[in-house]
Parts: sequence; C-alpha cells; structure tokens
Amino acid sequence: MTFGSGDRVDGNISVIDNTQGEIRREGWLAGTAVNSQAAAMGGTISASQHEQAPHQQREYDTAPMVVSLRPVNDHSAMRRAAAVHGLRVLALSPWRIAVRDDIATRNVLDLALTASIVIVTSPAAARAAATLATLQTLHGQVFYAIGTTTATTLRRMDVVDVLSPARMDSEGLLALPTLRDIRGREIGLLTAPGGRNMIASTLRERGAQVHRADVYAREIIALSPSSLARLRAFDGPLLLPVSSGEALQYVLDQAPADIGARLRDARVITASARLAALAHGLGCGDVQIAAGPRPAQLLAAATARSG
Repeated sequence: MTFGSGDRVDGNISVIDNTQGEIRREGWLAGTAVNSQAAAMGGTISASQHEQAPHQQREYDTAPMVVSLRPVNDHSAMRRAAAVHGLRVLALSPWRIAVRDDIATRNVLDLALTASIVIVTSPAAARAAATLATLQTLHGQVFYAIGTTTATTLRRMDVVDVLSPARMDSEGLLALPTLRDIRGREIGLLTAPGGRNMIASTLRERGAQVHRADVYAREIIALSPSSLARLRAFDGPLLLPVSSGEALQYVLDQAPADIGARLRDARVITASARLAALAHGLGCGDVQIAAGPRPAQLLAAATARSG
C-alpha cells in the first residue's frame, strides 16, 4: 500500500484519504476491470492487459459488490469511484429527493437567504434552493457548505464566497472558528426535514437566530425488488459505504431478514465516527472510518485495507 500525504492514523482507527494516491491492488483487486479503470483514468489498455482478460474477469466475478444507499438517480459518483477499483455497484435507494415547492418553504427560504451567514448542507439542498430562488452572495454575506461537492455546486450557481470545513460533516462545520462567536447573528440553514439537526440546535445554543429552510424532502420508497433479488443471487462479499445514518437505519429496518443479515455482515465504511457508532449499534460488525463522505474517499478506505 502506498500512502499519500493526506493519510493519517487517529488512535486505533486508520483514517485514509487516498483519492490522489496510488493503491497497490492485491487479492480480489489485482488486475480487475482494466477497461473500467482505464476509462476512469483516461488511459489506454496495453496488449498484455488484454491477454490477461480471462483471469481478470474471474477476479471481477468474485470481487466484492458495492451497495449504494444514495437516493434514486444519485448513484453516478459511487459508480465512478467503484470503476477505479474494478468494482460493481448495486443501487439500493431508500428514498428519492423531492423539492418542497410551497409558499411556506419559499417564504422561509427568502428569509434565510438574507442572513449574513447561509449554511447549505448538501448538493441536493443547493439544487433544490436554486429551483425556488436565485442564489447569489449579498454584500457581506458568507455561504458555508459542509462538503467540497456542495461548495462546488454552489460556485457553479455563481455563489462566489463559499467556505467549507476540512472535516466534511456537521461536527467539522460547527468546529469552524468563524461559527463560534455568533450570538445575535442571523443564520440561514438550507437543508431537509430530519437531516443535520445538530447544526440548528448547536447554533441556537450559541445565541444565533436560525432560519431553517427545509427546501427538499426525502420521500421514502420501497426497496427495489430487483435489487433485493440481485443481492440474494450474489454470494460474494459486500462493501457498504455509509454517509447517511438515516439511510442505513431505514434500509436495515425495511430489508427482509436475510438481506438485513447480509448487510450487517458487509464491510461497512462510514464517513465519521458518529456514523461508525450508529452502524455498530445497528448490528454491523465490520466497520471502519474513511477520511470523509465522498464516494472516492469511502471506497479508497475499503480497498486500502484489503491491499
């Protein structure tokens, strides 16, 4: 395993960020899915690699399958990250994203967007808000995004001044020095019902007036019968990246008993210590923590441990 400059070890937990590093693939990763890897990296395939194709296909067939708990139509980033490692993805969405287009939501969103500080919790929140109002940075206003993907989404919408924490979760955001002394400040929070509750409550405890705009909703859906059938037909190991505790809990609660047991036996890779504790509490035995919530970070952590 070749470690990059972003890798670190915290206590007994290896925290790995290999999105820019090289991973030496061994075992089930060795030589798998050369075509997918070359496509993801923009490279070419040599004649010698083509000659190894039958062996590579056998290893691909026995490689772990990544179970993605992302919302409906939001699995593309996970598929791209998996392709780098020669892995397949099975989509097991617990919900779909729906914009809350009603007068009450629009009114609180307008109020939130006039605050001197605006916090956006996800790319979905940014996109939903942009369908309801024009996002722009007012004079003296600062936008905060929990993750770099959310920050990039906002910048593409011409929101210029966007800050994001190195640790891409609620705890990382709340640890920022600029969000500590906020007594009397007005803060807009663009999010969804049930999500990121720690942010609003902590900001209020610090004396801020929080205008929470729940701009989208997670509409619960039944787990896909075809995805459940694919899981039953696959007898190899599973990788379960987790960036949402709600998604994990819902899937484990709703899955048939045999599927729930398979998922609890999977290698679970979480985006934070809080999510790792939740996974353990839900009966997952093999849990590790990645450097962050991005699909590339989650799968880099899983594959690094196998190398």
